[in-house]
Amino acid sequence: MPAKYELLADAIESELSQYRKDGVFKLPSEAALTARYKVSRQTVRHALSLLADRGLIQSRRGSGYYICKTVGSNPHKIDVIITHANEYIFPALLEEVGLVLAEYGYEMTVHATENSLKAEREILLSLLKTPNGGILAEGSRTALPNPNVDLYEQLQLKGVPTVFLHGAHAALKDAVCVGDDNFGGGYMLTKYLIDKGHRRIAGIFKSDDVQGIERYHGYMDALRDARLLPEDRNILWFTTEERETLNDGLKSELMERFLLRHLSDCTAVVCYNDEVAYRLIKALTLAKKRVPNEVAVVSFDNSYYCELSNIPITSLSHRPMAMSRCACDTLIRMIRGQTCASHALLWDLAERESSKISYEK
Repeated sequence: MPAKYELLADAIESELSQYRKDGVFKLPSEAALTARYKVSRQTVRHALSLLADRGLIQSRRGSGYYICKTVGSNPHKIDVIITHANEYIFPALLEEVGLVLAEYGYEMTVHATENSLKAEREILLSLLKTPNGGILAEGSRTALPNPNVDLYEQLQLKGVPTVFLHGAHAALKDAVCVGDDNFGGGYMLTKYLIDKGHRRIAGIFKSDDVQGIERYHGYMDALRDARLLPEDRNILWFTTEERETLNDGLKSELMERFLLRHLSDCTAVVCYNDEVAYRLIKALTLAKKRVPNEVAVVSFDNSYYCELSNIPITSLSHRPMAMSRCACDTLIRMIRGQTCASHALLWDLAERESSKISYEK
């Protein structure tokens, strides 16, 4: 004969479909279930634990039990959507995210979009069928109108906790995002160069992700405040596809175009990230231009490229684990039913040889 808690679990399970139809996803409290079924609190706890083991409900610490959106989902798994899983800063970020989630008792599954809207849509459609405990999402091409906003909205309606990394789509008005203070970073780097004596400062920015737009905004505001607005020709914009040309040997098409058309008489450059800065210094060296004596170079992320470069790169950085810790903590609070806000992480400047000397007119 089944134990009392098993009978109770079957009784609660039989009512889950009605809860879903009514749009109710949070179960009554343990006290309410104890009173309703006239059983002990211990029996209720065993029954709820059994339903959780079946993948039908999930416990959110401090908040109670919630019905899983789809049978077969795993409430202890987090789906991490990233643009590039194996390139640049992302392997380290994913490792850190995995460590923090493990502290909370969660595992993660990584989905890479390669910054493709089509790939992002396929991933989101799959997650809609079997949503897990939550999502950390780095959106694709966040500076552009995105046709996948409807799927993010459907996940939201299903009650799937979602936190965006680096940037969220503008059409998602209530999206919670953990990213960088990109405007502040652009302003900080440009002001740093101005204080070094530079008056003609070029820029290289990515056009299809919101980070590039925000960094450009900070760069332009710092120049405006110093009454040093650059010529339009001093700014190079590049896309995800053009980024791939950075890896086409030392003479990349993107860097050659910048040297020939955009650098002009500028004495410093603010780069979108360390990868761009690294390739730029290679191109400047081939062109017989001295860094930093003739052209200073600064960038974002403080990645391994900074030390890999033949001239170490001045770059903005965060405290170790800051992004992963903040993003995971925010998602876990959301899973537990708490109200969460977006965060923009402040930068620290790591000064190195690529910009150290002051520029004399």
